[in-house]
Amino acid sequence: MGVSHISNRSEKPSERWSRRGVLTVLGVVPAAVLTGCSGSAGATESAASGGASAKASVKSAKTPTVTVSPADGTKKADFSTPVTVTVADGTFATVKVTGNDGSTLAGTFNDAKTKWTSTKNPYSGTKYTVAAQARGAAVKSATFTTKSPGETFVGYFTPEANSTSGVGMPVSINFTHAVKDRAAVQKAITVTAEPAVEVVGHWFSDTRLDFRPETYWAAGTKITLSLRLKDVEGQDGVYGIQSKDVTFHIGREQISTVDLSTKEMVVKRNGTTLATYPVSGGNAQHTTWSGIMVISERFKQTRMESSTVGLGDEYDISDVPHAQRLTTSGTFVHGNYWASTSVFGHENTSHGCVGLHDAKGASDSSVAGYKFYDSSMLGDVVVVKNSGEKTVAADNGLNGWNLSWADWKAGSAV
Repeated sequence: MGVSHISNRSEKPSERWSRRGVLTVLGVVPAAVLTGCSGSAGATESAASGGASAKASVKSAKTPTVTVSPADGTKKADFSTPVTVTVADGTFATVKVTGNDGSTLAGTFNDAKTKWTSTKNPYSGTKYTVAAQARGAAVKSATFTTKSPGETFVGYFTPEANSTSGVGMPVSINFTHAVKDRAAVQKAITVTAEPAVEVVGHWFSDTRLDFRPETYWAAGTKITLSLRLKDVEGQDGVYGIQSKDVTFHIGREQISTVDLSTKEMVVKRNGTTLATYPVSGGNAQHTTWSGIMVISERFKQTRMESSTVGLGDEYDISDVPHAQRLTTSGTFVHGNYWASTSVFGHENTSHGCVGLHDAKGASDSSVAGYKFYDSSMLGDVVVVKNSGEKTVAADNGLNGWNLSWADWKAGSAV
């Protein structure tokens, strides 16, 4: 024991300093450990930071979620609002909406390319398939079917498709249901001409819309009527169903002028006099309408009965030859075989029609009635003057030419 104690006391200072150095070194160890702990804390923060980055990376790598409106599987979707397709956690590459009729519904993206909206509403009674692809993701598919409208309307048009008419023929459309929203319906109908000319619509009633240029069509004009009435709401809950294009043609120009003071009709073809016929117009009690009239119907033979025009039983002729209608109210230019030939060119004896000498049976090509009928077509213009009667109403037949251009345009809803 003592030896050991003496031994310790005999240690050299350098040895003692060495031990202190060791202690000092050993004293550094906790500091190093602290430093190490500090380093571990830094590593922990780095790990935490790395974890946040990983979470952010996970978040940015989420699968894009596509939502379609109307929703996938809808059976009676509304057709009065646009289709929309949106994406969350991504942006769109493409969106395509196709109907079962083969049509494609066009649309546009917002600036961020996270929403697509159809340019027009979907059609009624149609099944649509949506194929939407977000960038870096698979195509998302959805289907929906729009409901059918409750009540519908169509427009019956004159002249007939692919027909050829005279220069006075307007495009006249009669609707099967009264139209309340005239502007919406008129905007869905366009009439264009080749060669081009301004064509304007005029509403005569809630069920009739006519189109015409300022002056008669040019001979040889091609007219195209475009109906885009499908799903246009004419009035509350009543929708159009037509979407079609039809064409008509204008033939040569023929304008016939009936002067009932001279009892004569002059027929001009393309500005040149084709023929002059003696006629007989309405008598003093049944004057003939004056003004511009357009041939709207043609019959080689037809029955004319006074009771149908409010004249009781004054006449009933079963085989009136070469009758061509000028007004809805019953004015015709027609052949007459029952009056004396001396009447024509000398007396106005009819109940309001314009008569030309003709033969019973409508087969004698030498008489005026036959010749005029043979030279005419639907849409030809017949002008009556000096009849002693006021100008025919513009809606009494296809006679809108009796309105000035300003008055005609005033009847447009757009």
